[in-house]
Amino acid sequence: MMNYGNFGGMHLVWWFFWVIMLIWIFATPYDIPGQRTKKDSPLDILKKRFAAGEISKEEYEDRKKILTGD
Repeated sequence: MMNYGNFGGMHLVWWFFWVIMLIWIFATPYDIPGQRTKKDSPLDILKKRFAAGEISKEEYEDRKKILTGD
């Protein structure tokens, strides 16, 4: 007589483990700190636009004052 159930429910436990791992990997929200790239703040966007030459220095300084509240 062959006994295929030597490990009890371990086969089922491994299936649950892999399903949970796949869900965790592919369904993790993007907002978790340190997991994926952070969203840029308005000040970061302003700095990038100034560095790319899309806005002048005067526009940069005016908008920076508005954003920082100075």
